[in-house]
Amino acid sequence: MKILLVTPPLTQLNTPYPATCHLQGFLRSRGIAAGQMDLSIALIEKLFTQEQLQRIFQLDFSSKKLSKHSRNLLQQSGFYIQTIEPVMRFLSGRDSSLAQRFSDLDFWPQSKRFPSEDDLEWAFGTIGNHDRATHLCTLFLKDLCDFINQTIDPNFELIRYAESLCLRLPEFAPLQQTLLQPPSFIDQLMLDVFAQKIRACSPEMVGFCIPFPGNLYAGLRCAQWLRKEFPSVKIVMGGGYVNTELRSITDPAIFDYIDYLTFDDGELPLLRLIEGGELVRTLYRNSAGEIVRVNMESKENIPFAETAAPDYDGLLQNNYINLIELTNPMHALWSNGRWSKMMLAHGCYWGKCAFCDGSLDYIQRFEMAPVELIVDRMEAVMRQTGQSGFHFVDEAAPPALLRKLSEEILRRKLTVSYWTNVRFEKSYTPELCYLMAKSGCIAISGGLEVASPRILKMINKGITIETARESMKNFAEAGIMTHAYLMYGFPTETAQETLDSLEVVRDLFANGWLQSAFWHRYAMTAHSPSGIHPESVGAKHVEIPAGTFANNEIPFTTPHEIDLDLYGEGLSLATYNYMQGAGYDMPVKKWFTRK
Repeated sequence: MKILLVTPPLTQLNTPYPATCHLQGFLRSRGIAAGQMDLSIALIEKLFTQEQLQRIFQLDFSSKKLSKHSRNLLQQSGFYIQTIEPVMRFLSGRDSSLAQRFSDLDFWPQSKRFPSEDDLEWAFGTIGNHDRATHLCTLFLKDLCDFINQTIDPNFELIRYAESLCLRLPEFAPLQQTLLQPPSFIDQLMLDVFAQKIRACSPEMVGFCIPFPGNLYAGLRCAQWLRKEFPSVKIVMGGGYVNTELRSITDPAIFDYIDYLTFDDGELPLLRLIEGGELVRTLYRNSAGEIVRVNMESKENIPFAETAAPDYDGLLQNNYINLIELTNPMHALWSNGRWSKMMLAHGCYWGKCAFCDGSLDYIQRFEMAPVELIVDRMEAVMRQTGQSGFHFVDEAAPPALLRKLSEEILRRKLTVSYWTNVRFEKSYTPELCYLMAKSGCIAISGGLEVASPRILKMINKGITIETARESMKNFAEAGIMTHAYLMYGFPTETAQETLDSLEVVRDLFANGWLQSAFWHRYAMTAHSPSGIHPESVGAKHVEIPAGTFANNEIPFTTPHEIDLDLYGEGLSLATYNYMQGAGYDMPVKKWFTRK
């Protein structure tokens, strides 16, 4: 059987989302004819051309109430049409000679998004022309995306599509109503690209990877077209969104568009669907219109060491684009650079945090592969892609494994760059951090969560502020950048603890031990210890009827409730300034003022 694996719009545009590469590598290692398509970058390449912008700007907007930004952009449509293809060539690395031209602020139409010359010089100096040009090109694209969002498709954003429609979706009906409407301008572009691929490779099965809410609508829109045009093709859907949101689905309507939902790691469920045998963690609809659940509790999986190296064949011809929205170099790693995404180990070696989906396989099942095999896979990817940058997307890379990885990279005399997720533990001594940096580690990210001793203990994080501070210091002194995942709004968290948490973060930035951070608002999820036992964190479930489609986030009440909107805005504003090297002298209370 021939299978095509598809990542529907939209995901990051600088590098492939890794799921299809890993699945293709595994399936091909078993002799299965597997192909893949990144429909995200394919759509963006199709959209951002002179031809498509001319089509957009020729539409009749007379009946629409346009914002000042949209009116200004419409008046300068000629500039956008003539500039879009050079911008795409530059951002994809096909014409770096444009850096000098694009780094000139006077080249661009001025909008509120564009910075001042002083801000640019502060961020990039006088010689950082390439990054400066990338930043300005990114702002140019963001302005275009705003225009498209406001005039022709409110679902469209640069790296997500119809996310607001799918973010909280207890019932399928609202999404189905949208799918029953005629395709939008962006929908049709996407379907044209998808149809071309389907007709070129004639698959017997198509698997859609749905990692985020912002991929669900596009995946179902493509499946809808596929079912109509090629009804014999079997359609499978899996991925992070399916794993976390759809485990308790009771509405069979999604099976109007697809044949199967698969859960947790996709290798074995797909293998059984393709080769036959007893299905594993798979849902389908029977002839009576009922959902059939097959072996949903099965722990059977392909061992991590046997899943094969990622295979990028089918994506190598794509022109991925580098973007720099914020000038912070650590923050830019997520959108700038062609990082090959791999895992050092499956699952989390700690796996006890109260807020995390610890009952699900992607965290619960911890497995390591021999470090020699990991580096073999790295070398295979380097040979195939010509790229030597890696992002290890582990839940938390084990320190002992990072030591062995560093030693093996140095033993083989490889020149690579890599970054990964860690836990801020005392294991990260100056010696280990130096070894990691020597082997090519340029950055790490990790969860500091609520930087409050009481809350860290309550969430069972297994670290202290002191050990986190020491490990960040050691990383910084080794030349490794650090990003912290932060959290606010945890049950029983007081306003003072939130302020104290920001004070810790301010101090880390001011000392140069932290380069980037992001605050997440706590969400109680069905698969986390705090969701399963809310009383353990001082919370109570708010009883509401279970949804028939997506069920994951649980409403709750807690003592000491604070104004989460106010504090969320203040935390984000303060951290944005810290990331620019500003605001350290401002008392933390000053960030939380009502407008």
